[in-house]
Amino acid sequence: MNPIELGVLPNLLERQAAWVGDYHLQLRVSEQGAVVSVGDGIAWISGLPSASMDEVLLLDDGSQALVFDLNQGLLGAILLRDTDRLTSGTLVRRVGQPLSIPVGEGLLGRVVDPLGLPLDGLPPLAPNGHQRLEGDSPAIIARDFVQRPLYTGIKIVDALVPIGKGQRQLIIGDEGLGRSALGIDAVINQRGQNVACIYVLIGQKRSTVVNTIQLLREHGSLEYTCIVVAEASALPGLKHLAPYAGCAIAEYWMERGRDTLVVYDDLSTHARTYRELSLLLRRPPGREAYPGDIFSIHAGLLERSTCLNAAHGGGSMTALPIVETQQGDIASYIPTNLISITDGQIYLDSNLFAAGFRPAIDIARSVSRIGGRAQHPAIKAEAGRMKLDYLQFLELEVFTRFGTKLDAAMESPLRRGRLLREILKQDRLAPLRIEHQMAWLVAFNDGLFDTTEPEKISEVLEQLYRQITECELELEDGREEWGRTVLEFIQAWQTSSHGKT
Repeated sequence: MNPIELGVLPNLLERQAAWVGDYHLQLRVSEQGAVVSVGDGIAWISGLPSASMDEVLLLDDGSQALVFDLNQGLLGAILLRDTDRLTSGTLVRRVGQPLSIPVGEGLLGRVVDPLGLPLDGLPPLAPNGHQRLEGDSPAIIARDFVQRPLYTGIKIVDALVPIGKGQRQLIIGDEGLGRSALGIDAVINQRGQNVACIYVLIGQKRSTVVNTIQLLREHGSLEYTCIVVAEASALPGLKHLAPYAGCAIAEYWMERGRDTLVVYDDLSTHARTYRELSLLLRRPPGREAYPGDIFSIHAGLLERSTCLNAAHGGGSMTALPIVETQQGDIASYIPTNLISITDGQIYLDSNLFAAGFRPAIDIARSVSRIGGRAQHPAIKAEAGRMKLDYLQFLELEVFTRFGTKLDAAMESPLRRGRLLREILKQDRLAPLRIEHQMAWLVAFNDGLFDTTEPEKISEVLEQLYRQITECELELEDGREEWGRTVLEFIQAWQTSSHGKT
């Protein structure tokens, strides 16, 4: 039979039905396009007039692409898989479906790429289903207030810049100040908390990827974590899709009533990748050569992080996006965009880092617009004025640098401020239980550290944490019990050989 022209297809179908008699005839009509040009992770394709944005395309060489730009008679696609056989003239077919990723419990403890393909050499995934990479954020009526704390194990954060489940808290600072370390510590601290974690590595070196996986494995955190990797050598399209893949995996669990934590490391690289793809697709550049829709790209991603109400499962997705600054400039384009989207930021300062204050969190520039409402009442009561008092100490300390004489009334705030600064120092990969944080808060507020030398603070804190663990105190035990237990320990420590000065 000769090829069928679409214009006469109905009549031919009637006659063909008569020819075949009792046999059932099925005709399948599909669109085909062809690659016009390819390069830099982009393919220009002719044909496919019915293709839509974010639709998956299959190429005859075995690669895949995603529709990313629509023009008259020509469409631009980002390559998801590349082969040496991809050339001009390669045939292209539509799949008719948006891009999705395997989701489910089988992803815990696994390392996958943004398409859900394993990268850890283990057997193939056994997913519970598939989730669209780019979906809509939950409706307002499906959301609930952020009212449960998510503890990171970092003293400054949990006490002074708290985070709630369902919050979007930005981690911002120059390269090399410990931004990724904060995200890893937060993941490590979720052990035993029934929180599923997703760590997204965007455009990172392979050595960084391997180091992150090894750290999580050594601390027993890989078993409740899925790592999504699009390393520096990956196609630009995969680096662009990496945060969406991590969000979709977390979204699946959130919709089923589970608490999740997603760390995007980092969105500065993601923004640069999106700028690269947009310029290759001939989109007009805007500020700093970023396309005009870069704000909506990140807003659409982060708006999917929320806390659902009980009628919609009660799950939550907490987002910790990481962004890089240059020379501490938080007023540049991408940092200001993300600051306006998120619910607060944790700012790391290079001067504090150089001075040996780790983690180098600048309390004056760090803020949490929601987490205080989700803080446990006991922690909130103890840390109530601490941030304000610490900021006043920092201002007061400036005058001492110029040899200004201060009266005796100022000596006590200065001494307590210096003690608090020593207390807030914390080693990397050593997150603290919230009960341990309650212990030092009570001891500091009751003035039990006032006679302790700053160089001995770390020693007394270590023994105090051990005592609290042995006593099995909990936050609900009441302020009097906490105060009595901490006081007994401090008195015993001060009378021992360790506490004598």
